[in-house]
Amino acid sequence: MQYDFLKNFPKRMKNAGLFGVLTQNIVYKVQRWNRFHLETSDEQINLVFSVMLFLMEYSLREQPCTVDDVAVFVDTVCATDLGKGLTFDESRDLADFIVNTILSNDGEQMEFRGFDFENNAYTVIPIRYVSNEVVYLEGEVKRTSYHLTDDGYNLLLSTLEIESNMRLTVQELLFRLQMEKQDYDRAVDTVKDIFDTIRRQLQRIREAMVRVRRNALNYSVAEYETIVHENLDSLTDTSRRFESFRELVARRRAEIDEIRINERNLSEEETRNLKDLGVIGTYLDRVIEEHQKILQGHFELKALYTRELENLSRVSQIRRFSFREKIYEPVLKDPEILREMGEILSPLFRGDPDKTYNVATAAALQRPMRSRRDEEVTEEVDLDTEEWEREQERLRKEKQQKYETCLKFILETAVEKGEISLSEIKQMLAERPEDTKKLIPGIDIFKEVMVELIKSSELDVAKLRKERSMSFVETEGGFAVNVAVLELLDVISGGDKVGLIRIFKNGNGKVTFEDIEAEDGTLRNIRCTEVKISVTRDNGEPDSGG
Repeated sequence: MQYDFLKNFPKRMKNAGLFGVLTQNIVYKVQRWNRFHLETSDEQINLVFSVMLFLMEYSLREQPCTVDDVAVFVDTVCATDLGKGLTFDESRDLADFIVNTILSNDGEQMEFRGFDFENNAYTVIPIRYVSNEVVYLEGEVKRTSYHLTDDGYNLLLSTLEIESNMRLTVQELLFRLQMEKQDYDRAVDTVKDIFDTIRRQLQRIREAMVRVRRNALNYSVAEYETIVHENLDSLTDTSRRFESFRELVARRRAEIDEIRINERNLSEEETRNLKDLGVIGTYLDRVIEEHQKILQGHFELKALYTRELENLSRVSQIRRFSFREKIYEPVLKDPEILREMGEILSPLFRGDPDKTYNVATAAALQRPMRSRRDEEVTEEVDLDTEEWEREQERLRKEKQQKYETCLKFILETAVEKGEISLSEIKQMLAERPEDTKKLIPGIDIFKEVMVELIKSSELDVAKLRKERSMSFVETEGGFAVNVAVLELLDVISGGDKVGLIRIFKNGNGKVTFEDIEAEDGTLRNIRCTEVKISVTRDNGEPDSGG
């Protein structure tokens, strides 16, 4: 090759082909576009890219996205932004046209040829923007859901972001600078971008594992090497850096809380900064959680790829024979062979022999043996799976009921008083000791509820209600404080008027609940940090009860 700068030219053409093929698909469908009153290429390209961004949002949230969802988006954009008066049926036809014809090429493979100057030949580059899968929505309705592929992600990210191996590093740098300048409004957008980058890397790992399970030979070593390097880039010092970011956010929030508690009421800007810091803290928690999933997925992918390749390598060692030639035809010639057929076929159904001696166990540290009396006791265990599952479900519901009892007592008291602290609740319990079981149905339950409330810091009830109406949230098997708060406010007197709930530590004070009965029947003392709970009505005024 004469020019060194032409190395890896097909890789450059891959990125160019993403734009070229899509533009070609858009421009060549002139008559179809005219049906929807979109006559210029500017309108067409802008609408297609807006639909791809809509698909990316659903893909990052791992939510199903059907043609009807895209149709609602297209109808809204065309009516409010592009000024196109389309009926909903026309909007749905337009959404189907963009997703299935423009982005999916009616199911036919899209290709772009990039010239390889090192081999003096064209390389065929496959291109696919959108993938689909069958999902079952409410009522077991079978629908087709669409999501972006890696090509779709790369196309969109290349319009705004930079190379993937530097994206996370630059985003962290921007986030650090914005936090230092206390530009929390922009920091919120940056930390959301960081979370999307981490989430997309996790999705790449899961997609790679699916491909390896289907056929490891279709997943090349080069692809595996690329994703491993991306994982290592994401994992290097990421957890430590984000932990430091989270500590920084906690300090900034504590500083603003200190101003409000000891000095004066917060200004409008300080209130907005406090709210932004709460959003940043939430996303940092989610980033660290996704980081742990990437770490786990990295090792799972490595183990899976190794195991599948080993299994494929063993295939060549399997000796195969013709059942008809070796078994069927000899039996037809001499039926007496059937008397020995059991011995002939039994090796095919023989399992692994039981271990009689384990060297690893012999070399392990030997623990003290149980007494002979314990060894002679035989316990009959009825392995009834359904009964066990029913018992587990009963225990889960019982524990969930205790969570709700504790949280309901706290919310009822806070809504009634407008603002209440743990020390004030303790004084109330001294006058009404029968309510102690409502607040503390179990020591662990009470601790967990208080920890979740303190971590939430601020619950925007109106926003939570809106999110609940737009999505389905499954809380089975755990305690979600935001979901539980909404459900309890629906049944608490005056709960429908609550707009904002704030939970914060009140100085360095301590509150001790004495002589609380534990599950084992013993009496214990619970020592807690002083916490204050404030309830605000929808109109922004503190709730004064009722």
